[in-house]
Amino acid sequence: MYRARLTAVLSVLALLPAAGCTAGGGPETVAETESPSASGPVATDQLPEELTGQQPDWSACPAPDSEQGDTGGSPSPLPDGATWECATMKAPVDYSDPGGDTLDLALIRARSTAGDDERIGSLLFNFGGPGGSGVATLPAFGSDYTELAGRYDLVSFDPRGVGASDGLVCLNGTQLDSYFAENLVPTDEAGEQDHLTRLRSFAAACESAAGPLLPHLTTVNTARDMDLMRHVLGDDKLHYFGISYGTQLGGVYAHLFPQRVGRAALDAVVDPTADARQGALAQAEGFQQALTAYMESCAQSEDCPLGGSPEEGERKLNDFLDGLRSTPLPTQDPDGRPLTESLAWSGIAQSLYSEDFWPFLTQGLEEAMAEEDPDGTILLTLGDSMNGRNPDGTYSTLQSSLVAINCADTDQRYEIADVHNALPEFTDASPVFGPGMAWSLLSCTDWPVTGAQAHPDVSTTTDATILLIGTTGDPATPYAGTTNMREALGEDKAVELTYEGEGHGAYNSGNSCVQDTVNAYLLDGKVPEDGKTCS
Repeated sequence: MYRARLTAVLSVLALLPAAGCTAGGGPETVAETESPSASGPVATDQLPEELTGQQPDWSACPAPDSEQGDTGGSPSPLPDGATWECATMKAPVDYSDPGGDTLDLALIRARSTAGDDERIGSLLFNFGGPGGSGVATLPAFGSDYTELAGRYDLVSFDPRGVGASDGLVCLNGTQLDSYFAENLVPTDEAGEQDHLTRLRSFAAACESAAGPLLPHLTTVNTARDMDLMRHVLGDDKLHYFGISYGTQLGGVYAHLFPQRVGRAALDAVVDPTADARQGALAQAEGFQQALTAYMESCAQSEDCPLGGSPEEGERKLNDFLDGLRSTPLPTQDPDGRPLTESLAWSGIAQSLYSEDFWPFLTQGLEEAMAEEDPDGTILLTLGDSMNGRNPDGTYSTLQSSLVAINCADTDQRYEIADVHNALPEFTDASPVFGPGMAWSLLSCTDWPVTGAQAHPDVSTTTDATILLIGTTGDPATPYAGTTNMREALGEDKAVELTYEGEGHGAYNSGNSCVQDTVNAYLLDGKVPEDGKTCS
């Protein structure tokens, strides 16, 4: 029963990425009205007519392909009967050369049934990652946005390098199976070199797969894509709902196009002030906090596989993971894959994104830690979800795109010595997650593209008030990032809404207080009192 339910839940919930979206007139921003030059991007209204004059050919949506993530079929209509339409929009590969090569960005929308006097315009979604397919994810969660569909066209897209928008899959399914099964934490010098060699090979494969597109997979370019999207959709302002990495994308958009910001809700806020090391450390702390909350809940049951306290649970979990390094567990996987340390680690982390996963984590640990005939199938399934593996053994672009976009964005490159220096602090933050996250600092070390900068610039001069939503128990985008984003945006540019709960993202948790507050803001422009709390 648990395995059947788990497959059904993951087909929808796993689409949310693991930490881990004729224009009207009006003035453009200073950045938008700069004279075109070979050394910098041109403004949206200065792009060639073949880009600004596009009229997307909307038609019925097919089922998502393997690069977007297998959801099992074409998207179902919304509860009000509105159907999903799909199209593509051309965008420049390089905004400094807007007359050069283009790529096709995949779009999806459900048109609002409201009359012209009620319809506000388009509401553009980005669900994060970076690397998540908006074309697959928006309809999967469409029923959550029924009230918003009353006045908005619901719109999302596959960002450049993601899904059907020239999505990047660096290795084939068999190669990725091996890549994700390797142990996260080297135990000796030879293992450290093997770890670095594996990352170098992955980077080289990504360069080969992406070709000349690789340097242009930046958040800044995706923000520019969104402004072209706004123009092509016929909206004077960009109304936006960003989740997780989508909040960073929204902040960058507000920096580049302050006078085009409409109503913008940013949920599960990324800390724009943290560098790669600080961000990884904060996530180690966040996942540890979420793990403790799970273990406290589990301990209330007499048959909790982790015992009667978080302290006992942490010891048992570390012993279990240590054992998997040398002796992976058998599973019922049709391809014969065992449960390794890193796949179990990923499965546990995936389970902490939502309380909805906690029962599956408990069942998975019970089966994997059983004294007789241990079975790692459930934890393997959860780990596959984190890694973007489809049931047929192919992979979505989720993890490949995530690395490519992160490494194009950040200019920080770490060495093995940096990991050694960081390990004590990371291990102290989380004995379970810290060491693996410390070693993840090497992901961009030999990346073939020079990263853009240490921090995204989200400072803005917009007159709009941006709504920031933070969850106190969020593992992937810890709560402190909400206040840091507010300060980085600038004084009086945002208000904060706090959800006292567990999981990654507040709106899709189903909390009525959060949903009512966000809906009132997006639908009626009602800015909540700064510091409002929902629980």
